[in-house]
Parts: sequence; structure tokens; C-alpha cells
Amino acid sequence: QVQLVESGGGLVQAGGSLRLECAASGTIVSDNAMGWYRQALGNQRDLVAAITLSGSTNYADSVKGRFTISKDNTKNTIYLQMNSLKPEDTSTYYCYARGRLYRYWGQGTQVTVSS
Repeated sequence: QVQLVESGGGLVQAGGSLRLECAASGTIVSDNAMGWYRQALGNQRDLVAAITLSGSTNYADSVKGRFTISKDNTKNTIYLQMNSLKPEDTSTYYCYARGRLYRYWGQGTQVTVSS
């Protein structure tokens, strides 16, 4: 059974910070590439940050220098630290686990950044 549960979203002012958390079931984090996508209403779902099995990270250009993805294999959890938030970061953020033949998604957590 695969389960990904996001938390940590909310309302913040521009320039503020949030920390998103994705709690995964079993050994999903240690066995899969993980990351975060976001999707604003009416837009496509875009990759925000990814982390490999070895811990290498990649970021969308729009969040480089502001967001940090990390993971804790023991806790089977990944995180997204978001600093210097901008109104354009407003989206639903989705955690994913990606294998070669599949991709699993969480239900999402809403992030709203006011100006």
C-alpha cells in the first residue's frame, strides 16, 4: 500500500517561509526518487524540486536559492523548505514518489502567498 501525505501548507505573506512535509509509507523514500510538483488552478503541474536515491537535488529555476528539498530515510519523510516566498508561488503542492514504471502522488497541500 502506497501512501503519501503532505502537510505544512498555509497562508503567508510575501517574504515569509513555510516548510512542507510529505510522510510516506513503508520504505518509499529510500527506494524511490522523490520530489515536489505544484499546480496552480488552470495550469499544468510543474516540477519544483527533486531528490534522488543518493540525495542529489534539482530545482526549477524559479525556486533556486529559495527552496530546499531534503529527506530523512529513517522517518520515511521528505521536506520542502520554502523561503522568501512570492505570490507566484501560490499553488497546490504535491509530493511524489517515482520509480521507473510508476509514479505515486499525494493529495496535495495548499500554499497561498499574499502580497
